[in-house]
Amino acid sequence: MKRIICIALTVLLTLGAIGAMAEGKTELIVFAAASMTETLTEIAGLYAEVAPDVELVFNFDSSGTLKTQIEEGADCDVFISAAPKQMNQLDASKDADANPDGLDFVLQGTRINLLENKVTLAVPEGNPAGIESYNDLAARLVEGNVLLAMGNADVPVGQYTQKIFAFYGLNEEELAAAGVITYGSNVKEVTTQVSEASVDCGIIYATDAFSAGLTVVDTATAEMCGQVIYPAAVLNTTRNEEVARAFLDYLTDPEASQVFAKVGFTPLSE
Repeated sequence: MKRIICIALTVLLTLGAIGAMAEGKTELIVFAAASMTETLTEIAGLYAEVAPDVELVFNFDSSGTLKTQIEEGADCDVFISAAPKQMNQLDASKDADANPDGLDFVLQGTRINLLENKVTLAVPEGNPAGIESYNDLAARLVEGNVLLAMGNADVPVGQYTQKIFAFYGLNEEELAAAGVITYGSNVKEVTTQVSEASVDCGIIYATDAFSAGLTVVDTATAEMCGQVIYPAAVLNTTRNEEVARAFLDYLTDPEASQVFAKVGFTPLSE
């Protein structure tokens, strides 16, 4: 009798475990540019009401670092880059110039241009160095009497900064040797240097300046560094394609677009 009861309990426990698994949430892993930390965290709260059976797990870092992690086999369902370059390097539909390694991670038909950002020149509270504009910055970098924080070369915000240097005819190697620039491994590190006033200014995104409460003294034009486009796509390695597509669709929904817009992003409709 005891043995029968024991078996019955085991069956019930097993069925209960199966039921709990069935009621469990689907984990969706989203790799996103560090500059989206605040907005996506807020959107996650909204999405929990729309899709309570989905648990969003974010990995925020520089787009270059995220691209490398994906290439090396990290689990990821949705990728949002701060520049087309890193997405192109994972997209088999792109030519050899854009995707030199012939990588194939983007699920074709899901890629969209999600957002546009701006590249700004931000200063610490009170602007102690009195920096007025990109023109002023360029002149003072040559004079050697300013300290600028920028992103590394493999970080989109750093690549946009390099384009600004080229626009002004500045040589990054010479500036680095002169000790007038410091680096951050992602835009958040650059933002922190400005917030802590360990530098005179930093080149960061408008959204990061807004989130950190920093003063923006100038905004780069498209002529200076091109458009700052954030592409997003479902990856073809996902085990949750339907859920991933639904979340990507939600990011273009008016509710999510309002979150993006209030910090300085421009939602794009493609």
